[in-house]
This record gives sequence, structure tokens and C-alpha cells, in this order.
Amino acid sequence: MATITNKAIKISQKHLLGIQDLSVSDINYILNESEAFIKLNQSKNKKIDVLRGKTQINLFFEPSTRTQSSFELAGKRLGADVMSMNMGNSAIKKCETLIDTAMTLNAMHPDIIVISIKTLVLVIYYLKKLIVLY
Repeated sequence: MATITNKAIKISQKHLLGIQDLSVSDINYILNESEAFIKLNQSKNKKIDVLRGKTQINLFFEPSTRTQSSFELAGKRLGADVMSMNMGNSAIKKCETLIDTAMTLNAMHPDIIVISIKTLVLVIYYLKKLIVLY
């Protein structure tokens, strides 16, 4: 079984947009590392500080109670400062563009951005604009 450490796991991809670009060894590594979190989730102290000092922003473009709460709880248990945004209630409804949102979030210098959206085209568009800014 993997051991929980205060080091982030390293995979071959800088931006994880799906598993299609991961190698078999990357996937196996992630699965092996995940086994250690079963014990962590069953322990009294469920928090480690591997993401201490890091900011995680969760963007959810449609309602998703299980996914949103899973990513938020995971970020917090790993020690990140987590901000979750329900984009359905955001200024995008008031005609703020996705680029405006990307620029605002970029100014916050997040270390991790989690995006949940049905339309992959919007994710790719958003990420290209945001990644160019880094």
C-alpha cells in the first residue's frame, strides 16, 4: 500500500484534462497512490499538508453536488485553500465573458484549477486563454 507523504505525486502531464494522454504507468501510479487515502479517510486526522500554501479554485458550470463536494473536500484534506465557484450563479449570466472570468482568476494566482463542464470546447477555450497568461 502507498504511504501518505507530504510530497505531491508527479505524472508526465502538466495539465490533467483527462486520462487519454496519461501513460499506463501514470494511471497505475495514481491508482496505487490513491490506496493510501482510504486509510487517511478512515483515520481521526483526515488532513495532510501536501498542498499547504496552494490555492485551488473549483469552477462548476452546472449543478454537481457529489463532484463539487468531492473536489472541495479533497483539496481541503490535502491542505489547500479552496474556493468553489458555481458558474451558473456567476457574472457570466450578466454577460461577463469567460475571458473576463479567466483574467480575474489569473489575478488570484491559483495553483490548481478544477473545471467541471459538459462542453469540452469551452474548457479548452478557457484553458488556452488562462494558460497563455501563466
